[in-house]
Amino acid sequence: MAASKIQAFWNHPAGPKTIHFWAPTFKWGISIANVADFTKPPEKLSYPQQIAVTFTGLIWSRYSTVITPKNWNLFSVNVAMAGTGLYQLYRKVSHDYSSEAQELPANE
Repeated sequence: MAASKIQAFWNHPAGPKTIHFWAPTFKWGISIANVADFTKPPEKLSYPQQIAVTFTGLIWSRYSTVITPKNWNLFSVNVAMAGTGLYQLYRKVSHDYSSEAQELPANE
């Protein structure tokens, strides 16, 4: 049974013998790098970069569900990209708005 599942995976149109497997597999590096940036101070995060990561993830996760063959590796990496991008945007926006509130001079 396990051998037949491995063989089915190996011979799948989006399996390891195709670029449809390896491109999303290497794309995991972007998500992993974004997770590593969770420890980066929010003021060093870039709005354009995180918006690009988020929208790329959202657009391509939708695309990966409508193409043939279904590519669940592509779907999962893009959901991860969108999730990490949204989290980083949340961190950046929260930091920027809390910093603005603290910098406003008090009316005396």
